[in-house]
Parts: sequence; C-alpha cells; structure tokens
Amino acid sequence: MSDLSASDLRPFIPARDYATSKRFYAALGWETKDVAAGLALVHVARDQHFYLQDYYLREVAENCMLHLTVTDAQAWHRHVTSVLRDDTFPGARVQPPKLQPYGALVTFVHDPTGVLLHLCQWQ
Repeated sequence: MSDLSASDLRPFIPARDYATSKRFYAALGWETKDVAAGLALVHVARDQHFYLQDYYLREVAENCMLHLTVTDAQAWHRHVTSVLRDDTFPGARVQPPKLQPYGALVTFVHDPTGVLLHLCQWQ
C-alpha cells in the first residue's frame, strides 16, 4: 500500500512590495530566507513556514489569512505595536486582542500587503 502521509503545509502569501514585506516579517522575529528569485521561505516557529512571493493581486491579498496559535495574544499585540511604531511598514496595522465567539483571544495583524494574520490564543 502507498504511504500518503503529509508532513508540512506551506501556503504562498502575496507581497505588494516584496522587500518591505520581507523586512516586516523579519521585524516580527521570523526568519526569512530567499529560496528563489522573488520567493522567500518565512520560518515562523518549529515546523511552521510559509512562502512569501513577489506577486500581488489585490483580490487575493485582501482575502488571504494565516492563523497562528500563540501562547500570549496580549504580548503579540505589544510586540507588533512596537514594530509598527515608527511607520516603517505603510499599510500594516494591528488590532487589540479580542475574544472571539469560538473561544479564542485573537490579535489581528494586517501585513503591508493586506494579508490578515490571526494570532490566536486558545482559552
């Protein structure tokens, strides 16, 4: 019988300004490594990655969301607020953590392209 197991899911995330988006994710503390022209692998946490691509289509970017389970949504809010303090990343923004109906405390972060990150602390 064939082994159909899978071990890693790496979505492709668009970037309107590729260099700015790479700097944004690096400023969050995530490692970005160029793997090809216009393509970087972003290492978020142990075995958690996504590809950042030098590609932009507004409809895709504004409907793209990444969910990341975190230990402390409040700490992430403070961290992202400090990263955005000097307006280095136009268009990026962060919302204070909010308890969601499904039982998670979530800090919403919009990256410079409009991709929405859900930094989710399960209660």
